[in-house]
Amino acid sequence: MSEQRRQILQMLAEGKITADEAERLLTAVETEEPDAAPAARGGKRPKFLRLVVDANDEYSGETKVNIRVPLKLLRAGVKLAVFVPPQALERANQELVKQGVPVDLTEIKPNQLEDLVDALDDLTLDVDQTDTKVRIYCE
Repeated sequence: MSEQRRQILQMLAEGKITADEAERLLTAVETEEPDAAPAARGGKRPKFLRLVVDANDEYSGETKVNIRVPLKLLRAGVKLAVFVPPQALERANQELVKQGVPVDLTEIKPNQLEDLVDALDDLTLDVDQTDTKVRIYCE
């Protein structure tokens, strides 16, 4: 437990703040803490999710894809999802399932995204085929 969390709980126990105030303070501390924790690689947290594709196709020729998605964008998207009406999320879920992506957008929470980012930090995926190489990693 962090020192800030301990202090907030101590103030609550002593009656210096209300339960609602403690909840707001704990929420604020939780949103600050993930960025403060260094990642295993080099002491820095990853900032981007990178997708690189190098392919040679006999029909279309050489294909190169190099996508760099800021992880802050993913974090912001998850936080903004609380403002999306439940009906819209349900409809989006239905469309995702139709496209073969069985994801429930109502179940994605900010702390789960941080767990995913931490897991991605240790992940490097290489897919090699005869004329294609796909690589997904965090940097």
